[in-house]
Parts: sequence; C-alpha cells; structure tokens
Amino acid sequence: MLPGVTVIALATGGTAHAEAPPPPPPIDPLEGLTQDIPADINALSTLNFTNVDLSNALPGVDLPGINLPALFAPDTAIVVLGYGLQPDGQMRPELMARLYAGYVSALLSPQAPVIVTGGNPQNGVTEADAMADWLVDHGIDRDRIHTETKANSTVQNAAFSAQLMDLIGAHTAILITSADHIARALSNFQAAGISVVATVTPDAAPLSAVPFGPHS
Repeated sequence: MLPGVTVIALATGGTAHAEAPPPPPPIDPLEGLTQDIPADINALSTLNFTNVDLSNALPGVDLPGINLPALFAPDTAIVVLGYGLQPDGQMRPELMARLYAGYVSALLSPQAPVIVTGGNPQNGVTEADAMADWLVDHGIDRDRIHTETKANSTVQNAAFSAQLMDLIGAHTAILITSADHIARALSNFQAAGISVVATVTPDAAPLSAVPFGPHS
C-alpha cells in the first residue's frame, strides 16, 4: 500500500459500488495575479508580427484568454532607432518612448541581443550611448547591448545595423521606432537586406511593464 493512501472497505451483503469522488474544483490559472499582468500580456497582441508563427511560442503553456507572444532567440536582434538628444546630452521624450518599447521587448525576449543605433552626439554623448546607459541602469545586461554610434539618418541606421547584425550573428530583427516613423524605417531596413520579423511602436508597448523588470 502506498504511504498516505486510505482504503475504505464496504462490507455489505450485495455488490459493493464505490461512489465516485466529487470532481475537483476548477483551477483558475490567473488566480492571484494582479489584473496588470494579464492586461500587459494581452496588450502585446498589438505588436505587428510580420511573418512569425506564434502557435508554438510556449509549448505546454495554456492560459485561457491570453495570447502569448513569441520569445525571440539570440539570432533575432531588437533594434531601437535613435532620436536627437537635447543639447546637454539628455534624451528627449520621443527617444524615451522608443527606448521604453525596446525595454519591454528586451524583457520579453531575454536571449535576444539589443542594438541601439544613433550618432549625432550632444555634449559628448551619442544617441546610442544614452540609450545603452539607460537600459543598463534598468537592469538589462551590458553584454546584450550593442551600440551603433555613427548613424546620422534612418538610412544609416539601417545600413550600420545590418553590419552590426552580421558581426553578432543576428539574422532577423525586431524594429522599434515611433509610429509615424515605422513605415519609412521598415522600408530602409528591408532595402539594407535586413529581414524584419516584427515592428514595435511605443503605443503598442504595455504601459505597466516597468514594475516587472529586472530591478522590480
């Protein structure tokens, strides 16, 4: 007999019929989670995946009502496009918004390298360096981040990012920039020979992801 197993014998004059145990109560896989977490995951459905099959993103995981995004591997780079800095080298709100979308993507795909691209130095700081420092300060491993510090235009963002992707062995890219810039950026990156598998704009990034980051 297995330890902890209780056997109940029914002694009657007729055939014994064991009553079936009551079914266990249903388990809600989302019980105990704050509503922010399901909301964040559902918000990811706004990401524009161009040719990625999401059906096997997380085999064996079944959370009803939640669409989980693909977790991109090390051969897919998260590429965040720069934007002009303030004269003192600080990032403008437009660049912060792009960078935040890149940060969310980095949290979702912890194995994917992150490329920050942009030159145009102000006060001795390039756009790429400012972005890299912010990501490190918010818990993204410095080894994941690759800076491209020479680009002065979207065309150069694409061309120089393609060269950097070759160096680090990345074959596809998640392209991150502002909503009013994404069409032109996508065209430039495709012209540079980069296979863009997804695009992300700041308005598509979950707004409450920061509490769940590495420094939460």
